[in-house]
Amino acid sequence: MGRDVPVVVFSREDRRKYREKVHRCLDVFAQMLRESRFEFEHPLAGLEIELNIVDQHGEAAMRNAEVLAAIAQPDWATELGQFNIEINIEPQTLTGDGALRLENDVRARLNHAEERARSEGGHLALIGILPTLREQDIGEGTLSANPRYRLLNEQIFAARGEDLHLAIEGVERLDTHADSVAPEAACTSVQLHLQVSPETFAAHWNAAQAIAGAQVAVAANSPYLFGKELHRETRITLFEQATDTRPAELKAQGVRPRVWFGERWITSVFDLFEENVSYYPALLPLCDEEDPRAELERGRVPHLHELTLHNGTVYRWNRPVYAVVNGVPHLRVENRVLPAGPSVADIAANAAFYYGLMRVLPYDERPVWSQMSFRAAEDNLAAAARHGLDARLYWPGLGEVPASELILRRLLPMAHDGLARWGVHGPVADRLLSIIEGRCLAGRTGANWQVDRVRAQAGSGDRHEALRGMTLEYIERMHTNEPVHTWDV
Repeated sequence: MGRDVPVVVFSREDRRKYREKVHRCLDVFAQMLRESRFEFEHPLAGLEIELNIVDQHGEAAMRNAEVLAAIAQPDWATELGQFNIEINIEPQTLTGDGALRLENDVRARLNHAEERARSEGGHLALIGILPTLREQDIGEGTLSANPRYRLLNEQIFAARGEDLHLAIEGVERLDTHADSVAPEAACTSVQLHLQVSPETFAAHWNAAQAIAGAQVAVAANSPYLFGKELHRETRITLFEQATDTRPAELKAQGVRPRVWFGERWITSVFDLFEENVSYYPALLPLCDEEDPRAELERGRVPHLHELTLHNGTVYRWNRPVYAVVNGVPHLRVENRVLPAGPSVADIAANAAFYYGLMRVLPYDERPVWSQMSFRAAEDNLAAAARHGLDARLYWPGLGEVPASELILRRLLPMAHDGLARWGVHGPVADRLLSIIEGRCLAGRTGANWQVDRVRAQAGSGDRHEALRGMTLEYIERMHTNEPVHTWDV
């Protein structure tokens, strides 16, 4: 969502006005797609990285306000939970050694933030779900002080009318209830942004959907939640359940969830915004003073505040983004499937894999989405989240194959080709994609490493102590910036 909102109580009149304004924005957006010039120069790579704050024992530390005050940099911000913070990395070019400079930039910022966090008794952890997190750590009192989180929580539960039911069947089973959206704070991710033209948006979004399963399989890093071993990337199903506004009856009727993969390949970015308006009632019906039609008629670029705010409360795994920078509109695909960590090198490798594929697949004469069903892509994501590199994924021309085979045989050569087309220096591309290759050959992701370390300590009989010891060791290795497939078990 990313926008501060006031504390407010919404009336029926507020909701009626907001609905009218959103539809007006949608009409103006359609006109802009036909008539306006959108910014599209050489695409840039932008990242958002979410982190956990822990204490010296590896336990969740509810200190994001103090840590942010100590960091005192504008690119750092709160996230949903008091044990979360986020860094926004300005879009940068990947050409030449740009990917290496981006990695070094992220490392320098994280090292500075870690140093400042220590002054407040905290440490930063790049990990999909903090393994030491306990149910008692999660509640409405855990939410960050920013009013938008409280308001979002109130609106989700007003829509549901009952507590959240979290039920995850994995290696072990989790079955519990929550009286707030705070469990969502357990999910920390890396979000990759790619600016594209309106004409090529659909191809890029479809391609991102097609590779989501492979991305998650090779980057899985969230095997534990509330002390239980669940999916290799538990973050996917946890996020889906923790923000669900539907009681059981609406689920049975087929009402769409607010976190979803989608249901079809698209032909235009307009399809996604139109679905948002058609399918989802407003969670935050806040109207801005801007009249988007009047702005357009005056030759100015409207910000479409209501449409973009509404879009920020529909959590697609690949989300469309409309923004205006320096008076010029642009569109981005926001890729949201990846967990944080394990190291900055691993994050850089995951990004290189994605950006490389996104330079090839959208431009194929016979695109992959014309050769596979949308349901197959959705099933790939579900299988990858559950099983990681042990998942079997479908790909045209290969059929259903192990995830590592798909990545090694088909996707890595494409990613190499794509990075070459970006103009990435060969040695930089080779280093980053060799990390993806190394995980596939070793069969080791962050999730596998976590599970193997905890199982190695199973003799102690105390799961939480094993998780705590593993978390501290993980953080130590994270700071070496060695990729996870090289970590000893």
